[in-house]
Amino acid sequence: MTLRVGIVGISGFGGGEALRLVAGHPSFELVYAAGEGSAGSLLVDRFPGVPARLAGLVIEKWDPAKLPQLDLLFASLPTGRSAEALARIPKAVKIVDIGGDHRYAEGWAYGLADVWPDRIAGHARIANPGCFPAAVLTTLAPLLANRLIEPGNIIIDAKTGISGAGRGGADSRFGFAESNENLQPYGLLQHVHMPEMAKTIERLSGGSAAGLVFTPHLVPMTRGVLVTIYCRGSATTEQCLDTARRFYAGRAFVRVTDRPPQTKWATGSNLSFVSYAADPERKLVIAMGVVDNLGKGAAGQAVQNANLICGLPETAGLDGLPVWP
Repeated sequence: MTLRVGIVGISGFGGGEALRLVAGHPSFELVYAAGEGSAGSLLVDRFPGVPARLAGLVIEKWDPAKLPQLDLLFASLPTGRSAEALARIPKAVKIVDIGGDHRYAEGWAYGLADVWPDRIAGHARIANPGCFPAAVLTTLAPLLANRLIEPGNIIIDAKTGISGAGRGGADSRFGFAESNENLQPYGLLQHVHMPEMAKTIERLSGGSAAGLVFTPHLVPMTRGVLVTIYCRGSATTEQCLDTARRFYAGRAFVRVTDRPPQTKWATGSNLSFVSYAADPERKLVIAMGVVDNLGKGAAGQAVQNANLICGLPETAGLDGLPVWP
């Protein structure tokens, strides 16, 4: 079975990663690419390494009224730019929104693929989690679902590479001169990913996430997210690890490790690495998670979600090893 696929926002980092994965997918045929600043150029001019069969594809100006016949559309647009346009896409076209407009929106399934695959399969509209929620929620889900930690006492310290800011914009904080040899906290108390993390924590635990604290930091690397999460709970380290191993048994993309994970372990992949350290006497649980912000944090999970809603093997197009070094 071959599915006709389109990518909107193909010139951005998330869209470019979607292109890489779609191009190597055994059941996807890319027939439509759309962007803004790159509209009118050949795909090969924007991405010189694309396969020869895609080189002549012209990047269109994004217009939902002028879509060719598609089975599946990936939308990788900035938050606030996709809701109105995607509402005009025919219902027969399945959509995975990599952007932020539809997370917990009515009519859209929240695509936390490794935790809720059964809630995703069969839907036609999927809202991909943000990069930080992908790391945080995959790490916390086993502990929350099994009541090993208190949902109202969670402090998240997160680090992300520069590509998490996206390709557009002229904010000098994301240029080489200001980001190299530098470490920056940002989005204090009001980061756009807070609502979806809080809502999912509450759904997983059945309790309130009112005490959630989240502080992201920009670090001088291209891609990767590492979260260190401080929780209240009486579990031991082994209890946390065993619970996570049972929770993710048979899941292809989550690796539970005894060692603290590193961002390089996931680079270029759809993998999530999780680990835990606990001191029951202090009622302290430290949960650690790593993803590639453009992989599991964006396009990788988007393809995983697409596989689920299209009835394909969940791992299709996602079996590649991480890039090392």
